[in-house]
Amino acid sequence: MRNLALVTLAALLVAPAAWAETIAANGPSGAHYASGSAEPQCTVNSSQDVSCTGTTIGGIGNTNATAILSATYSGTVQCRNRGGQIVEVKTQSTEATSSGTLRPARNGQLVVPPLSTTAPTTQELLSAATCPNGNWTKELLGGPTLTGFVYTVTFAGFTQPYISIVGP
Repeated sequence: MRNLALVTLAALLVAPAAWAETIAANGPSGAHYASGSAEPQCTVNSSQDVSCTGTTIGGIGNTNATAILSATYSGTVQCRNRGGQIVEVKTQSTEATSSGTLRPARNGQLVVPPLSTTAPTTQELLSAATCPNGNWTKELLGGPTLTGFVYTVTFAGFTQPYISIVGP
C-alpha cells in the first residue's frame, strides 16, 4: 500500500501543468490526428514563455480552422512621488496572443503549426500601469507572472474548439 502511495505521488509530481482535450463532435465528420501526429502539448519555460507543439489533422475535407494561443501575465506595480510617498500597490495584467487561420493543404489534411507567446517585458508591464499623474514613478515589484493560458483549434462552422488546452 505504501508503494502505491509513492507511485501515485510521483505521478502527480510529473503530471503536466496543462489540461488538454480533443472533442470530435466539434470538428468535421471523420476528423482525426494524421498518422504520426498527436494532440498538441503546451509547455512553459523558465522565462514563462508558452510554447505549443503543432500537429496534423486529417479527414477534414476543405474545412478551414483557427488556432489561438492566449496567455495572461500579471505584475505588481507601485507608484512613488518625488517626496517618496507610495500609492497602494496595483497588480497589472497583460495578454500575449498568437493566432492564425489555417487552410487544408491537400487530401483533407490541416497542418497546425507550433504556436508560442513571449512573457511581457518589465517595460510592457509598467506601460500597462496607471499612476495618479506624470510626476509619479512606476516601479515593478514583482512579475511578470504567468496566470494562465488557453490554446484552441476551432473549425470554421463550429462554435466550440476541436482542441482545447488550458494551463497552468
